[in-house]
Order: sequence, then structure tokens, then C-alpha cells
Amino acid sequence: MSTETSTRSPRSRLDTYFRISERGSSLAREVRGGFVTFFTMIYIVVLNPIILSGIRDGSGGFIGGTGDLTHSKLLVAAGTALVAGVMSILMGLVANFPIALAAGLGINGLIASAVVAHAATERITFADMMGLVVIEGVIILVLVLTGFRTAVFHAIPRPLKVAISVGIGLFIAYIGVIDAGFARPPLNGTVPSELGIGGSLDGWPTVVFVVGVLLMAVLVIRKVKGAILIGIVVATALAMVFEALFHIGPRVFEDGKLTNPESWALSVPQWPAHPTNTPDFGILGQFSLLGSFEKLGVVTAVMFVFTLLLADFFDTMGTIVAIGAEAGLLDEDGTPPRTEQILVVDSIAAAAGGAAGISSNTSYVESASGVGEGARTGLASIVTGVLFLLATFLAPVFAIVPSEAAAPALVIVGFLMMQQVTGIDWRDMEVAIPAFLTIVLMPFTYNITVGMGAGFIAWVAIKISRGHARMIHPLLWIIAAAFVVFFAKAPIESLLTG
Repeated sequence: MSTETSTRSPRSRLDTYFRISERGSSLAREVRGGFVTFFTMIYIVVLNPIILSGIRDGSGGFIGGTGDLTHSKLLVAAGTALVAGVMSILMGLVANFPIALAAGLGINGLIASAVVAHAATERITFADMMGLVVIEGVIILVLVLTGFRTAVFHAIPRPLKVAISVGIGLFIAYIGVIDAGFARPPLNGTVPSELGIGGSLDGWPTVVFVVGVLLMAVLVIRKVKGAILIGIVVATALAMVFEALFHIGPRVFEDGKLTNPESWALSVPQWPAHPTNTPDFGILGQFSLLGSFEKLGVVTAVMFVFTLLLADFFDTMGTIVAIGAEAGLLDEDGTPPRTEQILVVDSIAAAAGGAAGISSNTSYVESASGVGEGARTGLASIVTGVLFLLATFLAPVFAIVPSEAAAPALVIVGFLMMQQVTGIDWRDMEVAIPAFLTIVLMPFTYNITVGMGAGFIAWVAIKISRGHARMIHPLLWIIAAAFVVFFAKAPIESLLTG
């Protein structure tokens, strides 16, 4: 075979389509990055059913229209993996960006709490709330197609974009520390979090996390290819050894209290008796488009949609800026390539998650772990998506990886993202204070949207106080006003409903 013929092989066409070489990557890096992103996201297949399935709604049953909790969890798990897989693949094909999607944490908790709050009086159901998620996703899609969402993205000042990326780096490192149990809420509740258990590290799962962080740090410093993936695999193997030797088991709650804090947080690292399962997708399509408006009233339903809208709208913006910055894909204005396509897919994912009955799907900041492994294109997202689809059949196998083994990746990638902090002029107080609030409030409130909102409001307020109102982009006035409503939504809703 001639050299000319070999350069026209399917691999070359793959390289051309995804611009792998152009972005300084390789096929091996993209595959590794896709695997790492998947293993740092797979927890959502375990966690989403826990958040959504264990609460009875106004119909008296669990989510999925079933009275059996175990079946309900299986329905949510299968739907979560399926939608995450399809939307991640779509992101890779359409936007060619190394970011994967899945059910949004925070949003699913918000939905669950809303069902609890209104189930007894208004007999609200999960299907009713999912209808609001679909409406919110359609609204965001319209905002993208009309160019408004992209225009807002361009209106954000570059210093705030850098601050958003740094804040998300700190946020995901904090997520890793909390998920691993290295820090956790204290039993006496005197402080928000403390070291380990009672101010001391205890339990073999914590050992797995510490070893994972140190191993990944050494491998990254030594520039070992596949450092993060190797760290996850080794930490998982160590976790399986500890479980086999000490029979640690899962966390157990009695009367709402954790009785064995030294145990594994979400999944037990042991080989399953039945590695495969037949997924049940019966939850798909279980949503009521206007049910919440009928039961909650127009004002309450609209305010809930507005809350979901802002959370999805700005969480995604912050996430893609952070991922783009870590991958070195941002232009001089801090904008990633194919921004509109990224936002279109993310908007479709929001509506698809609601229509599938498993909560709004959104871009995942954990994708930064794959970028830290070298991913630079949408091929990594496709790899992650395919693994999610496989997870619908091999969920017991993928559940072997405990959060304590995957969390070290978030800590290391958080460090890598924090390095961008030098891109902020800390001597300029007009820039530094909004940037500071953006950075610190993300982990402090466990919410990306809150950090961004505080930064936008502070930026506008400080510019006005300094007599620089003309320097504020017109869209920033709208954004700041929207966040004022967001932060004061409870009193505003109370005032409007009398």
C-alpha cells in the first residue's frame, strides 16, 4: 500500500473531522480522556436514582409511576445512563467539544425538594415537575437559536470569564474532597465541614482517596501519559483489596443518621455476582407539560421555571469557559469554538432530560478531568457517551469504581484550573472584587450559578459607583437584574401570590 493511500485511511478522515492533530491531540489521548471523564461522571448513575427515587409524590408512588422503590431506582438509573450517552455523543458530533452531559446535580435536588414541599397539598408529581424542565429547555433553545444566549456569552467581560474558570476549578476540587469523605459536615453541626470524621481521618476509603491524590500528583508532575486514568484504576484496585480484606460495606442510615461513616460513600468496590443487566426504559416520556401550572398556579410555576432557566443558562456558560480554558481552546475574548453548537446541544439536553423523566441534562464540569488527561475534541465526548450506553447493560461492573477512587481526579484537575488565577489583575479593585466573589462563592455555596450571579451584580454595581456606567455592556444590565430576581425569588414569589 502506498503512503498516499495510507494517509487517506479512515483514521485520517477521523483526524480531519475532529481536528485532532490540529488541536495538538491524538487518538489515544481522546480515548483516554473519554474514559477518564466517564469514570468521574459514572457516580450520577448511582446518585440520581438516590436523589429522585426515594420520595413519594402526590400520587402516592415513587418516580416512574411505581410503588416499588427498587424498581423505581432501576428505572431512573437506566434512563440517566441512556440520556447521558445519547447527549454526550451528540455533543461530540455536532459541537466537537470535549464535554459530556448528564443529569444536573442541584437541579435534580431542587426538583425533589419541590415535590416534597407540594406533594401533600397540591398533589404534585414528578411528571408535573418534569414538564417544567421540558418547558425550561425549550425556552433556552429558543434563546440560543435567536442568538440571545450567544450574545450574552460574548457580553461577559474577560476577567469574569477567567474568574469563572478559576472558581469552577476550586469548586470541583471541593466536590472531590467532599465526595471522598476527606472533609464532611460534622456530626455536631458547629461548622459547615471539617476534616474527616470528628476532625480526624479515619477509614480505609479515605486511604484510597489520599493514595489516589498522591499517585496522580506524582504521575502528572512526571508527565506520565494516562496519569489520571492510571490513578483511578490503581485506586479502584486498592479499594477492591480493602473491601475484600475488611468487608467495609456501604453507608447505612438509621433514623436519618449515618451509623458507619468509615464506609464507602456510594458504591461498594467488589466484583458483582451478575455483571450484566437488562435495562428497563419505562421511565421515558413520563412528563406532564402543564400539570404544575394547574396544581401550583401560574406564578409559582413560572418562578420555578425561571430558577431552572438561570441555573441551566449560566452553569453551562461557566462550565464551557472552564473546559475551554483548561483545553487551551478559547480565543482572545475567552470564547470557545463552535459556541452556538455547544449551547444548542446543551439546550436540547435540558429538554430531553425532562422528557425522559430523569431531570434536566447539562454540561458536566467533571469533563475537565478528561481534558486534564489530554482530550481536546468531541471524540472524547463520544467515547464517554458510548460508555454511558454500555453502562445501561453493564451498570454493575461500572459501579465497582467508588467515588473515593474517582474523586482524586477532581482534586488534581481543580489544581490545574486554578493556575489560571494569574490571568486576573488583582491590583485593579474594580476587576478583583467581582472576580473574588465569583471564585469563592462557587464552592462556599456549592453552586456555580450563585458565584456567577454575585460576580455580575458586583461588576455592575462597582462600575456604577465609580462613574463608569458607560463601560457596562447593555446585556450585563439585564443579566444583573435577572440575578437580583434570582436571589430574591422567595420574597418576590410571596409578594406576588399574596
